[in-house]
Amino acid sequence: MTRIAVIGGGIAGLSAAFRLEQKRAGGVEYALFEASGRLGGVIRTERQDGFIIEAGPDSFLSEKPWAAQLCRDLGIGSDLLSSRDHQRKTFILVNDRLIEMPDGLMFMVPTKLWPLATTSLFSLSAKLRAAQERWSKPRESGEDESVASFVTRHFGREMVERVAGPLLAGVYGGSAEKLSVRAVLPRFVTMERERGSLVRAMLEARTKMPVAQPAATPSLFTTLAGGMQQMTDAVAAKLAPASIRLDSPVRTLRRAGTQWTVVTGAGEQAFDAVILALPAYAAADLLGSTDSKLTGELRGIAYNSSITVALAYDAASIGAATRAKIEGFGFLVSQGGANKGKMLACTYVQNKFAGRAPAGKLLFRCFIGGAAATASMQLSDEDLASAIRGELRQVLGLNAEPLFTRVFRWPQAMAQYEVGHLDRVARIDQLVAQLPGLALAGNAYRGIGVPDCVREGAAAADRLLPPPTK
Repeated sequence: MTRIAVIGGGIAGLSAAFRLEQKRAGGVEYALFEASGRLGGVIRTERQDGFIIEAGPDSFLSEKPWAAQLCRDLGIGSDLLSSRDHQRKTFILVNDRLIEMPDGLMFMVPTKLWPLATTSLFSLSAKLRAAQERWSKPRESGEDESVASFVTRHFGREMVERVAGPLLAGVYGGSAEKLSVRAVLPRFVTMERERGSLVRAMLEARTKMPVAQPAATPSLFTTLAGGMQQMTDAVAAKLAPASIRLDSPVRTLRRAGTQWTVVTGAGEQAFDAVILALPAYAAADLLGSTDSKLTGELRGIAYNSSITVALAYDAASIGAATRAKIEGFGFLVSQGGANKGKMLACTYVQNKFAGRAPAGKLLFRCFIGGAAATASMQLSDEDLASAIRGELRQVLGLNAEPLFTRVFRWPQAMAQYEVGHLDRVARIDQLVAQLPGLALAGNAYRGIGVPDCVREGAAAADRLLPPPTK
């Protein structure tokens, strides 16, 4: 019998435990240790007055298959819900004005000339800079650089402040000045190396794509009809109840010979292997007495905090001028100019997904990240909601009283893939390989999204499972 401990009950740990549960009949026994009283980590869904409110991630990228496949494996594939892409628009808040992102802008790469020429999102000099990018020559570099540096070389500073920075801030809650282009945008690094121009490379890639029928085109985002927590609840329901240890923070992790000793308030247990599905800094705390080099590398991965503020409204209480502005999926906030508020992004939830708000109601999901979240973490819920309401009033003219507000805080929850991240992960992999029976999983290493964490958790379990018997 092979005994494996999974430490951490977020989606990565749940994915690992589910893979182990599938192998339990083959001589595998596992225990899942979670410090809190619930499973799911930052995936948490609440319901109030007919609204479905996401405290953490509200969806995942459809192009990454692992989360959707997990849902199908759990028997809830029929509840996968696509985003309403027929009304997808994204706006950028620039100097208190909402400006629609121009058609043909593939992340930061303009692939259509006329929308670029006519948009008010960029100055004339920025447009000319972007138009000249298609003559860029291939560039081979052995060094990593920041996203800001990479984008500035190709398209200029405005593209960083008004597109790349806001898009990445909404995902990582961090700064394009620090994020690694090789870790965050590897596809664009390859394009630059092979083609030079990102515009040319993107256009060539589009011509090679098969023409898809509209009905076959996947949505950009996917969630679940019952909310994201439907996925984590479904995983938990598949696990052996006796294997789940809630309210069981692991105090110490020791390696003795070929085994690992897990120490909790309930005592000590010996395992053949351990999966640490924790933030890198928490994994470092447990490995402090095992390998100082590994601990140092794990502590080198930076984290940011985030805050989500949900506000519900009666549509009838909102004026026509404000309602006219509430179109598309929402807006991102430019990182330059006069924007000095806390908010990095706002999603119009009822526009993005069906069934999130009752008829005639509106649900706004506002995101605070990075330094603003750190500075705001100690504010009361009332003060945070008041600050966000003030920003919505300034941007949308939204003066109505909300039906309710909900504030969700996630301290040190968002891993930052800073310059040199991939080299650090390679060093971590080498050090972990020297500790048989240890695997790491979570958003600190090879992707921060839900699908990435699902993939990482399952892969960690696969690495530790005994080879099949002949």
